[in-house]
Amino acid sequence: MTLAPRALCSTVQAAWRENFLLSGRDVARWFPGHMAKGLKKMKSSLKLVDCIIEVHDARIPLSGRNPLFQETLGLKPHLLVLNKMDLADLTEQQKIMQRLEGEGLKNVIFTDCLKDENVKQIIPMVTELMGSSPRYHRGEVSERPLMFLLDTPGVLAPRIESVETGLKLALCGTVLDHLVGEETMADYLLFTLNRHQRFGYVQHYGLESACDSIERVLKSVAVKLGKTQKVKVLTGTGDVNVIQPDYPAAARDFLHTFRRGLLGPVMLDLDILRGHPPAETVP
Repeated sequence: MTLAPRALCSTVQAAWRENFLLSGRDVARWFPGHMAKGLKKMKSSLKLVDCIIEVHDARIPLSGRNPLFQETLGLKPHLLVLNKMDLADLTEQQKIMQRLEGEGLKNVIFTDCLKDENVKQIIPMVTELMGSSPRYHRGEVSERPLMFLLDTPGVLAPRIESVETGLKLALCGTVLDHLVGEETMADYLLFTLNRHQRFGYVQHYGLESACDSIERVLKSVAVKLGKTQKVKVLTGTGDVNVIQPDYPAAARDFLHTFRRGLLGPVMLDLDILRGHPPAETVP
């Protein structure tokens, strides 16, 4: 969604933040220590399969991939499925495909499992990939069932070097919200939407204009949704109950609305696709 200039700010041109303040949060705490163990177990499972289906969120087609997992693929047939395509802005889809092909990925399918869009392409492609692989002609390959799926839980890299990559993963739900902080995530979401000129949140919440202050946005969201709380304030005459916006509740709604696609399609890896350096994240 593109807003008219008058709706952006009271000034002639909106000046969006150039960096994101993390407020001293420890990124290492976001990622559970069992991930390395899970990856090791996954490697042993790979010995049993003839084709690998890697599934990721289409909003983070590049930063969502685990570099350690890529090293384990070897020469086995490999299909990358980018799901939730309905939530992703695929304007730069050609650049996404070119970037992935540069990483050695030639077999990529965009899907929307809820609407069954493109999902039916998966089995035929897997069948074709397996049929052209020498492993398929092994004597011990079972024909009944003709094909079966070995599912594994998602595994993140034990260490994420880029803070911004970690925040993208968190927005897509691959990291527990409370580990990062819902208000921190909501702030990064606002930062990203403004930077990419995606102002669907203005219309959705009925705001007067786009804004770069998460406190102001969450206050407006809280008031609109009736999410308030009583807070005791100490004054010279004693305690006074004051009604204040429930910022955590507003942040949860902001994130939930984004994840449902109600703020419009978004490509969180747009900066990478356009060759822009990542936003500076100041701890």
